[in-house]
Amino acid sequence: MSVELVEVVRSGFREGVHRGSLVVLAADGSVDLALGDVRTPVFPRSSNKPMQAVAMLRSGFAPRDTTQLALSSASHSGEAAHVEGALRLLAEAGLTEDDLRCPADLPGDEPTREALLAAGGGRRRVYMNCSGKHSAMVSTCAANGWSLPDYLDPAHPLQQSAVSTVAELAGEAVDAVGVDGCGAPIFALSLTGLATAFARIVTAPAGSPERRVADAVRAHPFLVSGTGREDLLLMAAVPGLLCKAGAEGVHAGALPDGRAFAVKIDDGAGRARGPVTVGVLRHLGVPDSDALASLAEEPLLGGGLRVGSARLLPGLLQP
Repeated sequence: MSVELVEVVRSGFREGVHRGSLVVLAADGSVDLALGDVRTPVFPRSSNKPMQAVAMLRSGFAPRDTTQLALSSASHSGEAAHVEGALRLLAEAGLTEDDLRCPADLPGDEPTREALLAAGGGRRRVYMNCSGKHSAMVSTCAANGWSLPDYLDPAHPLQQSAVSTVAELAGEAVDAVGVDGCGAPIFALSLTGLATAFARIVTAPAGSPERRVADAVRAHPFLVSGTGREDLLLMAAVPGLLCKAGAEGVHAGALPDGRAFAVKIDDGAGRARGPVTVGVLRHLGVPDSDALASLAEEPLLGGGLRVGSARLLPGLLQP
């Protein structure tokens, strides 16, 4: 059963709470801390992307450089570097945006979106936040001579590679296969399995597919997220941290020594994710910083002024 993790306090009044579950693993893989239900499977959503990128490398994906590999794990904001990177990845594989099966969308970054609309632009597949992953998926298919129109089918060789890789890294069977927001298959894991996968990715030998993904994401956190996004801020603030947020209140990550965590907010509120992740990092002894402090509380506004915040329950996580 889940527990109260984050309280919402407005004008000194406790307005609400966000419940959820979290697990923290020690460097040896044992459970250091578990709050709530960390064994029942959840859909990790985009927190699955580093594992999917590992599967693509194992299946013959050959990115030209680490920027392309980082983009394959991205939930990007549709800014210029994200879009240009996805288009370049497609072009180098002899493909185009028309080969993607993710839905057309507008950029997630507000200034970029407003500028696009002001110029008369509209929705495109390449603007969708998962277009980097989809570009890498079709590039992997092209490298293997696999069919393209059905690359999102769970029975496709690409997706069969992905599900087996996810299960291997998590150390548990995939409990269910669903359809993610981008149309790609999504694989259900427990929070413990999700944290285990991140630990194995960061501690894998240098040059292995797992470590290549970890190193690329950590080297290019902007490409994985975007301006002002939590994964960019966290990886810039904490040396060696690999982390990846997912929809519906999921977050997972690992430090270079293999200490790892996974979080799921029951109601899917993104605003609760940052306070919990910062609390976990502080619990693990990560030094505080302005960046962590900025994510520790999600401001609440009243009349345009800050009148409260969503914050970790006091005393819930201790260093």
